[in-house]
Amino acid sequence: MGRRPARCYRYCKNKPFPKSRYNRGVPDPKIRIFDLGRKKASVDDFPFCCHLVSNEYEQLSSEALEAARICANKYVVKTSGKDSFHLRVRVHPFHVIRINKMLSCAGADRLQTGMRGAWGKPYGTVARVNIGQIIMSIRCKDSNKAVVMEAFRRAQYKFPGRQKIIVSKKWGFTSLSREEYQSQRNNGLIQQDGCYLQFLTPHGNLEDNLRALDRVAARN
Repeated sequence: MGRRPARCYRYCKNKPFPKSRYNRGVPDPKIRIFDLGRKKASVDDFPFCCHLVSNEYEQLSSEALEAARICANKYVVKTSGKDSFHLRVRVHPFHVIRINKMLSCAGADRLQTGMRGAWGKPYGTVARVNIGQIIMSIRCKDSNKAVVMEAFRRAQYKFPGRQKIIVSKKWGFTSLSREEYQSQRNNGLIQQDGCYLQFLTPHGNLEDNLRALDRVAARN
């Protein structure tokens, strides 16, 4: 028997039902990789950031997330190279969906009880997304803006409902706008921490603060 169509599980009708000690035997989600591309690129390398944002309150299956991830990754790699971007899937399929299997063979009415005891068995996992929640993000150089937006346009077709492609005003995956980032960087108030930042404040241990300031001065 084939899989039940994902449209049967599109809407958020029930409470969140995660995997736990009393919800066992859950199949593994199809999506296993949530970060792609040049993950170790520093903050300065990729200033541009673009988001694929959900415009509906719905459930996205792990199969759909995996299909969208592959679609976006394949297009950007083919067009601008595998080291030209960093893609991150921002939602995780924690909600477990169930199925109450019905027999369709002859004599099935003697073997099953219909809707009596209809609590189903774990069937798969989905991610619950809200309106305005980010599904996927890509950071890259400004020159690759058109490529990233086209990759997200293609990935949209893997999801139900409506999504929006939004160009972020922030610098990469950080919480600072471009102007704030450049001014604080020039004044030595921040230091790189992978694809994020550390804010250098006058609070806390004096020795640690001086050590951090020395590292920033040596880097500049």
